Amino acid sequence: MSRSISILGLGAMGTALASQFLAQNYKTIVWNRSPAKAVCLAEQGARAASTVLEALAASDMIIICLLDNKAVEETLTPSFASLSGKTGKTIIINLTNGTPNQARKLSTLITDQGAQYIHGGIMAVPVMVGTPHAILLYSGASEEIFRPLESDLSHLGVVKYFGPDAGSASLHDLALLSGMYGLFSGFFHATALAKSQGTAATDFMSILTPWLTAMTQYLGVLAKQIDDEDFATRGSNLEMQLAAVPNILTAGDDQGVSSAMILPIVQLLEKAVRDGYGGDDLSRLIEYFKLE
Repeated sequence: MSRSISILGLGAMGTALASQFLAQNYKTIVWNRSPAKAVCLAEQGARAASTVLEALAASDMIIICLLDNKAVEETLTPSFASLSGKTGKTIIINLTNGTPNQARKLSTLITDQGAQYIHGGIMAVPVMVGTPHAILLYSGASEEIFRPLESDLSHLGVVKYFGPDAGSASLHDLALLSGMYGLFSGFFHATALAKSQGTAATDFMSILTPWLTAMTQYLGVLAKQIDDEDFATRGSNLEMQLAAVPNILTAGDDQGVSSAMILPIVQLLEKAVRDGYGGDDLSRLIEYFKLE
């Protein structure tokens, strides 16, 4: 029998996490505000805790996956005294989505009670948990504390550790989600344009997917330019792109398609050219993402 682990929160993702540990023969203790959600896991061999305090007391490794970090704080606060009684031994791993500062606040609250705190982000949907396609981001505590946990956490997916700042995993989680939603925004706008001419979305994929795949290869070039702060063009400079990109807006108007998704980057191109960067590459736009 492997080590014991407690899971707080049995939504779709929490249930997937608990099921994975059960499949690996961990002594798994589960808790949920609505006890009915623990029934199916209990049938698989989990022990259903009736209170948060019972779940915290049952294991030194606690994984939390609730709706938001406010719910995490409200759930743990009444049981803080139990963490003080296990000073230095309890490790709380919070996989609840939230902001970096929320993670840092929880880290302070929990470490002040003598427990260790690690925050995480799950780059997967529940059905992917336990497969090589699931990537879980972690940060907090120290590398010395985190590395011994890696073999346990690897049962959930690929492990990525971002250092002792508890907010770092959330930051990278949200950055990855931002990239995903940016891709989806472009997909919806592009597909709406194609459909306005009668092209089926599934047919359009046959040319959109190879094009986007090719363009993702260029991201590495842009990333190096950003790190080197060398924005010299390697192809079409901003002035050339600004001559062409507004045609997307015009075509959208002509076809009855909203350009709301593409308008922000057009505005950034216009600003960069006005600022004298017309000869630079697209990577120059990174400088306009800094808040004044």
